[in-house]
Amino acid sequence: MAHTYSISDLAKEFDLTTRAMRFYEDMGLLCPERTGPAGRSRVYSSRDRTRLKLTLRAKRLGFSLVEAKEIIDMYDSPRDTAVQLEKFLLVLAQHQQQLEAQMKDLQANLDELKVHQREAKALLAKSQPLKAKP
Repeated sequence: MAHTYSISDLAKEFDLTTRAMRFYEDMGLLCPERTGPAGRSRVYSSRDRTRLKLTLRAKRLGFSLVEAKEIIDMYDSPRDTAVQLEKFLLVLAQHQQQLEAQMKDLQANLDELKVHQREAKALLAKSQPLKAKP
């Protein structure tokens, strides 16, 4: 028998709120089976657990949920693996370019910050009276 999980099981395992889990479901990232009266209870499969793990990994890498879904869905389709991998590599390359541009901007900001720190320290040193030597 396949292993199943409740919403609280997965929320606890991945340190998420049940609200976040429901949001991922609304986004189409998770597709739990509905059970109980009026289908109010959610039962998650091992597949859902794996998709959740991949979604969180994609978020840590800076992908949007739409991008994460697109990548994860590629592996659910019966299409040619080479096409899937080429698409995945393209998405990764685009994301890498974006991150490298952000890193360049951050480095420029840090360099400017250091210049201002040096200037402020120099002005502070000039404004303080010299201490008398004993």
